[in-house]
Amino acid sequence: MSTERLRAGLVGLGAMGRNHARVLHALGGVDLVGVADLVADADAVPGGAPLVGDVTDLIALGLDYAVVACPTAYHEQVGLALAEAGVHALIEKPLAHTAEAAAALAAAFASRGLVAGVGHIERYNPAVLSLRARLEAGELGEVLQVVTRRQGPFPHRIADVGVVKDLATHDIDLTSFVTGQSYRTVSAQTVSRSGREHEDLVSAVGQLSGGAVANHSVNWLSPFKERTAVVTGDRGCFVADTLTADLTFYANGVENTEWEALRAFRGVSEGDMVRYAIRKREPLLVEHEHFRDAVLEREADIVDLRQGLATVEVSEQMLRSAELGRTVVLADAVPARS
Repeated sequence: MSTERLRAGLVGLGAMGRNHARVLHALGGVDLVGVADLVADADAVPGGAPLVGDVTDLIALGLDYAVVACPTAYHEQVGLALAEAGVHALIEKPLAHTAEAAAALAAAFASRGLVAGVGHIERYNPAVLSLRARLEAGELGEVLQVVTRRQGPFPHRIADVGVVKDLATHDIDLTSFVTGQSYRTVSAQTVSRSGREHEDLVSAVGQLSGGAVANHSVNWLSPFKERTAVVTGDRGCFVADTLTADLTFYANGVENTEWEALRAFRGVSEGDMVRYAIRKREPLLVEHEHFRDAVLEREADIVDLRQGLATVEVSEQMLRSAELGRTVVLADAVPARS
């Protein structure tokens, strides 16, 4: 790979696309050379990069890589066009609207030896990174349960998928990432109250490959935002708040009690609480730095398309479980840690 500055393009200038444009414009060693969006305002493109109509026009500008931030329903056709042109790509999550489309994208980029990643931004959240490192170090002992809550008001910009593929995919990937375990079974129930064809609430339970249980509560029906993950293990529990990037540890108590009635209870007791001081860098910027470095063939940590495909597959089985009204058994999944 040349040491010259990389030429990057962006497909989609919606809410998330504008954040990608901002980061790309300021990213070291990278020039944002164009944005493709049929309805965006050219004044919204930072640095005066040209605004073009579609991915074909964007490719014609000469790209090293592109960020795909258009609606999920278009990820497949845009990604395949980039792969055919030999352009590396960072594709927003979820990787695609169906597992079949996600598999096609994974095969297309792999067959051409291109760098391709999925924008699972929670992997770069400081609280999640610290949580993963502490779990890997064995600070919690055996992981018994992962409980996530992700809720907030309905985002009117999302029209092509429901809450499972748009939001629950964050928690599916986060759970696999921090535990290193894949999903073996999933049972889910969904609710649709917004008048759309897609679900806006899901409650799901999964059994992970290492024996841990995962519980996910996700909705677009709450007037307040919440993004928490609680991991319980032999020695206590970690609570990660990804909105504030805070990580707190609640230890199991170790003091013996003299109260005879409580001595027979074999559960845990309340122990010390520690809130960790964590360096807080913007997750989106860190994600872009890793992808840039991967394109430059430097050491980097990106979410590859096989992992992105595994997350889409789990999300589809959540929806299938809700439709069938029973637990679904998944085939062996891709390990979440590279």
